[in-house]
Amino acid sequence: MYLRHTWPVRVMHWVNVIALLMLLMSGLQIFNAHPALYWGKSSYSGRPPVLELGAEMSADGRAIGVTNVLGHKIQTTGVLGLSKGPDGGLSERGFPSWITLPGSQWLAMARRWHFFFAWLLVINGILYVAYSVWTRHLSQELAPTRRDWRSFGRSIVDHLRFRHPHGEDAKHYNVLQKLAYLSVIFVLLPLVILMGLAMSPRVDSIWPGWIDVFGGRQSARTLHFLAAMAIVLFVLVHVFEVVITGLWNNVRSMITGRYEVALERGVPLEPNPRPADVSPATAAPLSAAASPPAAESHSTTEQGPLP
Repeated sequence: MYLRHTWPVRVMHWVNVIALLMLLMSGLQIFNAHPALYWGKSSYSGRPPVLELGAEMSADGRAIGVTNVLGHKIQTTGVLGLSKGPDGGLSERGFPSWITLPGSQWLAMARRWHFFFAWLLVINGILYVAYSVWTRHLSQELAPTRRDWRSFGRSIVDHLRFRHPHGEDAKHYNVLQKLAYLSVIFVLLPLVILMGLAMSPRVDSIWPGWIDVFGGRQSARTLHFLAAMAIVLFVLVHVFEVVITGLWNNVRSMITGRYEVALERGVPLEPNPRPADVSPATAAPLSAAASPPAAESHSTTEQGPLP
């Protein structure tokens, strides 16, 4: 058992969990006000939408939900396009009420929720990056090394076969984890925030024409949606890895900071290892507070979730 995450990282992680969940649910409610995505400056260009959710009548006179992706229609009744509302009756809407905030069609309230948690996410993200730079977590634990790049293929095979590291290897991120976390922190999150600002008339009035770099306002809305869905995909894979590598062990490490490492036969565990997100300057008092390693362990591991 060792201290894996310091308290600032744990707090920022759970702030991110709440903020991202609220942003997703309120964002889908905002999307439902016009459940279609376009490419270009305007939705009145005459070009068909890239994505459109709606309802139409079937050949036998029934209302069905339809998802139109690049001109290809898919029937999605009950999930997308046509689903049950809070009153239990079927209604035409993009995403179902159970995954939107608020559940009823209320654009103004959804925007308030969205903007509040968006600024919370931005502030929390800045604090996390600053803390990671100060503790050298960014340079020492997240930056891929030459050894990481050489193990790229092996890491892919290990993930596909659900093989996870033990002992000392379990205390470090593998190259796929590093690339995934860096992509989310420095690509997807900045992109989704920037494209969100691109849809703001106030920001556009300060720097007129800057959104044309991304193809226009409707293109920015589409990129905002796609980046958000990429973050959702990352979260789903992340949660899946947390579950299959020891749900309680991983969750406990993000609540108390303590993590139990599975030992390889005949390989002793290094005593009082330094937490991955702690700088050498702060490592000594934290290591002194860490519990001595367990004699035996049966948990598998996946590097603990980032905030």
